[in-house]
Amino acid sequence: MLREVISNEWFTVLIVVGLIAITMSKQFFPARFNDFIAVLGNSKYLKIYSRDQKFIDGFDSLLFLNLIISLSVFGFLAYSTLVQPIKFEILLFSKIIFGVAALVLIKVLFERLIGSLFDIDKIIDQYLFQKTSYLNFSGFILLPINILLLYAVTPSKSILFVSIGLIILINLVGLITSFKNHQKLILNNLFYFILYLCALEIGPYLILYKIITIN
Repeated sequence: MLREVISNEWFTVLIVVGLIAITMSKQFFPARFNDFIAVLGNSKYLKIYSRDQKFIDGFDSLLFLNLIISLSVFGFLAYSTLVQPIKFEILLFSKIIFGVAALVLIKVLFERLIGSLFDIDKIIDQYLFQKTSYLNFSGFILLPINILLLYAVTPSKSILFVSIGLIILINLVGLITSFKNHQKLILNNLFYFILYLCALEIGPYLILYKIITIN
């Protein structure tokens, strides 16, 4: 069983760190936090805060910390259930956290570079803000899911697939929102948009999946 090969003590520490990050984001940015948790059904957050975004933002940094932790914990649990059980080792898990953080950050920096090269910085910045917001919201949702999987229910394939489907749905809503906001521009450059989706949105995750599932 999964609970025989994982260490809940380390996971408890990580869950607490994620909770602290979210609590601090609510404590230091109460109005923005309240708008953020309604982002899935209300575009108010995106409209207000996309105009005032910074390269390094305290609110996004705290939520990003929780995202990386929550995504790494969920990824570990999912792999242990869907692929093969693995023993928790702090060195291995540190590499997982580093890999997840590096993947997200490198993608963001590369997309910013593309924006600069093609002189579309403003559009890319808005798009990245929207995408990052929905990613951070995914991390917000994954935190209670991880708590349930660790302490309340035994991880099963059905529960994990439903959770994965929920996270995909959240980010799909974000992609559709970005499409609607830049519909005219995208339709006029549909080929480049499809190329972008394949190269930067789908490709990296397919490669990561292949690497993870190689025995």
